[in-house]
Amino acid sequence: MDAAHPQAAVAPASEAAARPASPNLRLWPAVAIVVLMWTGYYLPGYLEPGTFTQFMGLMWSPIVGALLMLLWWLFLSRIPWKERLIGLAGLAAAGGVLSLLYHPSLGTMGIVIYTLPVALSAWMLWLAVTGSLVWPARRLGMIAVFAVAWGYFALLRLDGLDGNFNSETSFRWQPTKEDAFLAARTPPPEAPKNADPAAEAAKPLALMPGDWPGFRGPGRDARVPGVIVGTDWQAQPPKEIWRRKVGPGWSSFCVVGSYLYTQEQWGEEEAVVCYETETGKQRWAHTDPARFTEVVAGPGPRATPTFFEGRLYTLGATGVLNCLDARTGALVWSKDTKADSGAKLPQWGFSASPLVAKGVVSVYVAGPAGKAVLGYGIEKGDLRWSAGKGEMAYVSTQLSALGGVEQILTATDDSLFGLDPESGKELWTHAWPTKGMARVVQPAVVGPTDVLFGSPFGLGTKRLRVAQKDGAWSVGEVWHTRALSPYFNDLVVHKDCLYGFTSTVFACVGLEDGGKKWHASGYGNGQALLLPDQDLLVLLSERGEVCLVQADPAGHKEIARMKALEGKTWNHPAIAHGKLFVRNGEEAACYQLHVDPASARP
Repeated sequence: MDAAHPQAAVAPASEAAARPASPNLRLWPAVAIVVLMWTGYYLPGYLEPGTFTQFMGLMWSPIVGALLMLLWWLFLSRIPWKERLIGLAGLAAAGGVLSLLYHPSLGTMGIVIYTLPVALSAWMLWLAVTGSLVWPARRLGMIAVFAVAWGYFALLRLDGLDGNFNSETSFRWQPTKEDAFLAARTPPPEAPKNADPAAEAAKPLALMPGDWPGFRGPGRDARVPGVIVGTDWQAQPPKEIWRRKVGPGWSSFCVVGSYLYTQEQWGEEEAVVCYETETGKQRWAHTDPARFTEVVAGPGPRATPTFFEGRLYTLGATGVLNCLDARTGALVWSKDTKADSGAKLPQWGFSASPLVAKGVVSVYVAGPAGKAVLGYGIEKGDLRWSAGKGEMAYVSTQLSALGGVEQILTATDDSLFGLDPESGKELWTHAWPTKGMARVVQPAVVGPTDVLFGSPFGLGTKRLRVAQKDGAWSVGEVWHTRALSPYFNDLVVHKDCLYGFTSTVFACVGLEDGGKKWHASGYGNGQALLLPDQDLLVLLSERGEVCLVQADPAGHKEIARMKALEGKTWNHPAIAHGKLFVRNGEEAACYQLHVDPASARP
């Protein structure tokens, strides 16, 4: 000790006494909680991508993590109670105030899945790297970290999720893709006026061989018979004929001759749009003042137009059912199915494509019991009947023949049932509730008596046998498999196998017993068409790639692939007159398929 300068010895001690000590924080439980939270967040998606299990991991890991962090902070952190309450108040204030500024697209789900785990992790990391700081600075920095973590997400807009729940975000001030489309869209030139309207009306459009009259083709089974395409896409790939921007929506195409129909969202209007198949130029558009949007898929109509005897029948996402002249787009009649059924606006919007049979246009609308399906007269739109049960499904009515009787098949979250097309009378039903989960996939008919009935999220697929004797109907279960559990990706039946998606996995299942033959990844939540004359599947992947896959139970074999679209692609493809039509919520394109003479069969 320096006797001449005693103050030198006491100064450091005095400064240490004046400096507030950092509390003896027990941090390791917080580190463990955050590690476990991110494990629960990502591991289900790695093991079962695109499934309900993954979604539950994304939702519940942050919630459980937040509860455990709260318990740690209040009871295990070992810091003074004053500091615990200040820290908790800072976290709550930052989250409560700044979340009020969030873009509506984030919603509660966005806050839980995205903001909450980031805020908890930032909280733990700040405390982990600032152990040497005095507590006032550490406390102030902690509150600032809360503000930055919550505040950053106030700058963002959620533009949607893909099938694996990966988010697409933008800064909220950036124009949306829909904004960009509307800004660039110019009205088409005015069509020349018809000098003889009566003559024009006398020659309505008629369905011809090779047309694609509605959702998934003539039989709603995604089969394209009589088409043989070249498979060497390295030497002769499909030729792009045209490409154009379109408004958002998940409608597919209807093709009649040179007329191409689809549905789009144009700002505050839903549009039924007709394009030329050869050029992609717009012929006409019919609009209704309606808009539907939700956070996962975004805005736009979901259903596909249906052509029948010169008229076009369309259902918008808010429930508007229109009958239009297919040549001109003139409105014949319009009905509000939501009002007629008393249905609530479904979570994903009204999505069922209309079906015309026996002078009635039927559509599934998810109304209360007895009004799940509505049938309207095709001439005037008068409500003929209502039937069925199920309020959480998005399946289109489908004309099929079972037990020797033509009938409308409808799959809902409650059951699968057959209806008489003319009267709406229920012929038979098979109950299989999904317990709060939506059913989307179309039923698939196998032979004269059997039908495949798929369910999502691990519930699997059933093969049912439907028969009638002396007017009495019976339904029996042939088998039930969990090897194929489809959600919104429809099934294709070929020979003795069933092909379809289980989430992001494309699978082949035997029709005899439902046993798995093979499965393959790489297509996301795609859609499929079948070219039966070549034993070929045409897959349109979630990333906009068109792929040729052999329809062979011996194993998965992809023989060609090309990039057709940019962006998330959930729309069903269509093939008509040797052309492949594809679209998503941003663009549409037409490709000429090369016909390989060497592959043609006699």
